[in-house]
Amino acid sequence: MAGSVPATLDAASRVPSPRAVAGPARTVRPLAAVAAAFTLAQLLLVGCGMGLGWDETIYVSQVAGHAPAAFFSAPRARGVSLLVAPVAAWSSSTTLLRIHLAVLSGLALFLALRAWRGLFPVRVLTLAGALFASLWVTLFYGPQAMPNYWVAVAALAAVACFLRARTDRSALWGLAGSAALMAGTRPVDAVWAALPLLVPGLARRHRRALLVLAAGLAAGAAEWVIEAYARYGGLARRLSDGSAIQGGLGRHLAVMDQLRSLGGRTLCRPCAGALPHPLLTLWWFALPLLAALALAVAVRARRPAPTALPLACAATAAFPYLFLIGYAAPRFLLPAYALLAVPVADALTHLLTAPPPNPRRVPPSVLRPVVVTLVCAGLAVHLAGQVSVVLRVAGGATTAHRVWARTAAELHRRGVRPPCLLTGHEAIPVAYAAGCASAATAGPNADATEDGIARTARRMPVAALVAAGSAPPGYARAWASAPLGADRLYYVVPDAVVPDARS
Repeated sequence: MAGSVPATLDAASRVPSPRAVAGPARTVRPLAAVAAAFTLAQLLLVGCGMGLGWDETIYVSQVAGHAPAAFFSAPRARGVSLLVAPVAAWSSSTTLLRIHLAVLSGLALFLALRAWRGLFPVRVLTLAGALFASLWVTLFYGPQAMPNYWVAVAALAAVACFLRARTDRSALWGLAGSAALMAGTRPVDAVWAALPLLVPGLARRHRRALLVLAAGLAAGAAEWVIEAYARYGGLARRLSDGSAIQGGLGRHLAVMDQLRSLGGRTLCRPCAGALPHPLLTLWWFALPLLAALALAVAVRARRPAPTALPLACAATAAFPYLFLIGYAAPRFLLPAYALLAVPVADALTHLLTAPPPNPRRVPPSVLRPVVVTLVCAGLAVHLAGQVSVVLRVAGGATTAHRVWARTAAELHRRGVRPPCLLTGHEAIPVAYAAGCASAATAGPNADATEDGIARTARRMPVAALVAAGSAPPGYARAWASAPLGADRLYYVVPDAVVPDARS
C-alpha cells in the first residue's frame, strides 16, 4: 500500500483537467458564497456583543493597549495574538474584534476550499464547506480569538496544497503558508495533523513538498521554540509543563467525553452527566461510515490519494484528543472535522447522484427519490440541531461574560482602577475587563507569590475574588470586603492613590 502512494498521488494530480473541474473564475463563486454565508451566520447567530472568554483574554491581552498582558502558559502559542493585533492593538472594542475575526475566518475558509480545486468537483467542495461551516462548534469559535479553527482551515489547505505541489508550483507557497499558520497557532497540533504527509513525502518525487512543509512548520513554530528556551527552561521543559497543564498526556479514553460535549459543553472537565439528544450526536456516528464510503468510491475511481490523505490526517489530528487526554472540549476536534469535510461531502454527493445499490431490482425512478429524500432530510435535521445549539451556547457565554463586566465595574466603583492587580477566582477575564493586571499563586497560571502580592498592595489597588464560603488568602484577611454575586471581593486601595482613584 505504501509503495503505491506516489503513483496514486501522481494520478490524482492529473485526473481532473483544469478546464473540466477548476474552470474559469466563476467556479469559485459557490465557494465564495459559502464563505460569505459562514461569515454572516457568525455575526447573526453568535453575535458581536459576546464579551471575551477566559482563554481569549489571555491571547488578546498580549497585544492589547488598555490592559497588561496576562500570564502566558506553556502550551499556548502567539499566532492568535498576531491575528487579533490589527484590531486589539488600538481598540478595546469586542464588536470590532468579532467582526474582524468573522471576516478573517470566512476568507480563510474560502482559501482553504479553493486550494482543493482540481482535486474534487466544485459541487463537492461547496458541500464540504457548508458541512464544516454549519457545525455549531465552527460557528461558535470562528469569530473567537482561539487557535483551533485556524489549525483546522490551515490543515485543510495544507493537505490540498501538498497533493497539488508536484504539478503546481504555486501550491508550494500555499503549503508553506498553511503549515506556518498551523504551527504558529498550535505547534503540537500542527505536527499531529501533518504526520501522515510524511509517508508520500518520503518518495523522491514529493520530497520538495515535504521540505516546504517542514520549512513552513519550522517557521511557524520558531518563536514558540525560542520562547521555550528564553522563558520556560528549554523545549523539553515547555512540552512537559504543557502536558502537566493538560492533566498529563497518557492513556486516556476521551471518546465519550467528546460525545457529551456535542450538546454544547465548551469544556468538559470533569465530564459527567447524560449524553446529548441523539439528534445532536447522530452525525458523529455517521462520520466514519461516510468516510469509509468515500474511500471505497475513491478506490473504485482509482483516485484514492485525495481522499485517503485527508482522512489519515483527520485521524492523527483527532488521536491525542480522543486517547491521550482525560477531558474534552469540542473545539479540539475542529481540525479533524475540517479534514473530514471534503471526503464526507464526496460520499454524500455520490449518494445523491450515483445509482444506488439495487439488489431487489427496484426501478431507479422509485429508489432514487427515496435516497435523495432521506439524505436531504438528515441534513436538514442536522442543520436545525446545530443552529439550536450555537444559539444556546452563544447566549450562555454572553450572559457569563457580562457578569465579568459587571464585576469589573464594581471594582472601579470601589477604587480598584488601573494601575491595579487582581487575583483569585476568574481573575484573568475580570482583570482584563477592568484594565488590571492579573496574578495567581497556584495552578497553571501561577506567576506570583503571596509576599509579592502583599508588597504590591502597598503601592497600588489590589483585589482578590474568593468563592463565597471560602477563606480569603492570608494577605487579604485584613482588607475591606463585600459580597459580589457568587463571590466575595477583598480589596485594598492605598491612601496614596485614593484621590486619583476617585477623581
